[in-house]
Amino acid sequence: MRRTLIAGNWKMNGDFSANRSLLSEIKAGLPASLNCDVLVCPPAPYLAQCAELLAGTAVMWGAQDVSVHAQGAYTGEISAAMLADCGSKYVIVGHSERRAYHAESDELVAQKALHLQKSGLLPIVCVGETLEQRESGQTNQVVAAQLNAVLDVLGDMAAMVVAYEPVWAIGTGKTATPQMAQDVHQFLRQQMAARNAAVADKVQILYGGSMKPENAAELLAMPDIDGGLIGGAALKSQDFLSIIAAA
Repeated sequence: MRRTLIAGNWKMNGDFSANRSLLSEIKAGLPASLNCDVLVCPPAPYLAQCAELLAGTAVMWGAQDVSVHAQGAYTGEISAAMLADCGSKYVIVGHSERRAYHAESDELVAQKALHLQKSGLLPIVCVGETLEQRESGQTNQVVAAQLNAVLDVLGDMAAMVVAYEPVWAIGTGKTATPQMAQDVHQFLRQQMAARNAAVADKVQILYGGSMKPENAAELLAMPDIDGGLIGGAALKSQDFLSIIAAA
């Protein structure tokens, strides 16, 4: 049985004061017995703060990106070893914003995921299609190419999480219907099952297209949706807690 994972992607938001308030409210509002895993991914400068504030709690913390390089003259880059040193367990790679704004290719995303695994960290590999690609019937082709680029290089398919984020449903207020999301999640699991069915059945696949308190329960009820990669709602404690409650 796959355990549900609710992961908050803070993107480029937050400051020391706001983070402290948000995490305090989340910690105070968590149920005594959690039926899901909870993760927050703040901007890199705040990882140490999250590590301090969340130590000893049920909430994990992770990062939003990683370099493919281990160390050296790579100004502005952050290595997997540094993220592990901050206590990170998960790291997001291949987010649609990284692909769009930083021209990250499927191959680069795959190398980042591999680097994370070699460093003992779990990549959250994001895949998803644009509105134009969906309307032209290319959804499966696009997400398969993105996923298979990663699967081709990873040594351990079990040590990863997949997040399906339809680009057209991020920050737009639009959301795929639960059945639309389920169809893609099922397709992604079938892609993994073609390589190893037993392992594919254990891989968590998160939905990352504007999951909110209003739609979380219905989305999470789908058989192949194993959690959410939450954007805007992760910055509001009550919304994030409501999604956790739905899980």
